[in-house]
Amino acid sequence: MGRYRWWIFLILAAQYLVVYFHRVAPAVVAQDLVGGFHISATALGVLASAYFYPYGVMQIPVGILSDSWGPKKTIILFSLIAAIGAIGFGLAPYFGIAIAARSFVGLGLAAVFVSSMKIFALWFRGAQLARVAGALMAVGGIGWFSATTPLAVLSDMFGWRLAVVIVGVGSIGVIFLIWRFVEDSPEKKGFPPVVGAGEGILGGRRNVLKDLKVIVKNKYFWSIAVWFVMRGGALFGFFGLWAGPYLTDVYGFNKGRAGSILSMIAFAMIFVSPVIGHLSDKTLKSRKKILVWSSVLNILCFACALYFFDRLGVVSLYVLFFFMGITISSVGTVAIVTTKELFPDEIAGTSMGTINLFPFIGAIIFQPLMGYVLDRAGNTGGSYPLFAYRQMLWIFFITSIIALISIMKCKETFRG
Repeated sequence: MGRYRWWIFLILAAQYLVVYFHRVAPAVVAQDLVGGFHISATALGVLASAYFYPYGVMQIPVGILSDSWGPKKTIILFSLIAAIGAIGFGLAPYFGIAIAARSFVGLGLAAVFVSSMKIFALWFRGAQLARVAGALMAVGGIGWFSATTPLAVLSDMFGWRLAVVIVGVGSIGVIFLIWRFVEDSPEKKGFPPVVGAGEGILGGRRNVLKDLKVIVKNKYFWSIAVWFVMRGGALFGFFGLWAGPYLTDVYGFNKGRAGSILSMIAFAMIFVSPVIGHLSDKTLKSRKKILVWSSVLNILCFACALYFFDRLGVVSLYVLFFFMGITISSVGTVAIVTTKELFPDEIAGTSMGTINLFPFIGAIIFQPLMGYVLDRAGNTGGSYPLFAYRQMLWIFFITSIIALISIMKCKETFRG
């Protein structure tokens, strides 16, 4: 059974890679999307954010479905919807169809993380489950990376449409593996139950409305929520969409170079997330210090991008984007753990699921908003003026200050 459960992890992790790919893919092919659909920057922001509306709305419903119908069935059905949406997006002849298709992608992929964690909870013990969750986040970073340089190369070779269709078709292969090899629990595969698995996660039914009421009445929860909206706005509103055009218009890079620089966000997520977790647990023995000082560093990063606007060298941009990845993406797991520790174990899952909505609220707000900022400045030959990108950076500089102020109001939750 030991080897088999890791096969289950690898198969489900492959589908989680697809989740992150679709989240940030528009950043590299943004100019292609604008030209392909003949749309404005604001419309591109709406198109990119169409993924996040159903993704956020469906977090609680897919949890209920995973409980009542089963996580394997849930993940297969919804992943099929996402694959069909991805293929439809690649083939979409009109902008409206593209929005609908991307919405289906977000709707389908909404079930992957919750359903996978429910399956892992029955195949792995508590301590192992924490490592599995960390490994899953690292795979998410690989998914982010696949949407940078690899997507840029693939789209240059075959065009962005075929590249997206290839990913959609490939994900159908992963869905087949889930159907063929993944089971909800060891017992369904004929193995004995794992001792200590599922504790604190698969408890009895609770009154969700009462649990949510407890959560939203906690003032410290809102400190983290505001922090997540600002961080999600920067992560998905800039690095997940407009950082690609920023690198091409401001610095004159081609799609391959821009994708390579954007991949630093993924590398920070893959390699630094475990280090930050260790710092929080073992070295600093603090959640708040990690969140506060990373927020300070994030302010400095945006200040650097503003002060040296259009004058940063290639190496400096690689370094800057790597640190941006640390301060925006890698620290997210610490904020989720902080949320969990604000509440009793009985509602820890609900609290984490609820806080997980707020980064996507940031994406929904800032992707179209930044497009509006660019549209107001106007474009020439498909490029936007430098001062528009400077305005964009100023907005994210201000939101980084708001994030710092908000997280400073949160209390320390580490109980070591």
